Amino acid sequence: MKIYGNRKGGVRMKTVLFVCHGNICRSPMAMFIFRELVRRAGKENELRAFSRATSTEETGNGLYPEALSELRRRKIPVGPHAAMRMSPEDYRESDLVFGMDDANIRNLKRMTGGNPENKIRRLRDESAHPGEVDDPWYTGDFETAYRQIYESCEALLRRLTREEAECRR
Repeated sequence: MKIYGNRKGGVRMKTVLFVCHGNICRSPMAMFIFRELVRRAGKENELRAFSRATSTEETGNGLYPEALSELRRRKIPVGPHAAMRMSPEDYRESDLVFGMDDANIRNLKRMTGGNPENKIRRLRDESAHPGEVDDPWYTGDFETAYRQIYESCEALLRRLTREEAECRR
């Protein structure tokens, strides 16, 4: 699924891209959580979210079962998902690109030639608890990863909403 053509009804939508190593745990969790927060805020015509990987290891695979279980347990709607590696076009077409940890940030900068448009950030740095999102692939703790991602996505949505309101003044 490409993320191009980010206009809806003639209005440019802001595109947020979430990235982790394999695109089967943290980044799709962030995508589905952010989409739900955007829906609840009534901002579906303003903000879009997608997710990608820095590697090709999991290409084509769906959401990791434990990540899916955690999202369902928290009543976050989940749609179809197949892991994809980030492309140069994905970077160009996104307004913001969020990596989950420092390794993701390093890989993203390498993939984009050093982040020429200054779009790449760590997701958790949006929250009151900056740092890396714990990788549940290694920890097995999907609940902690969920909490960290949810808190960060809430803070991101607040910031984007505030910035949009300031632009309208």
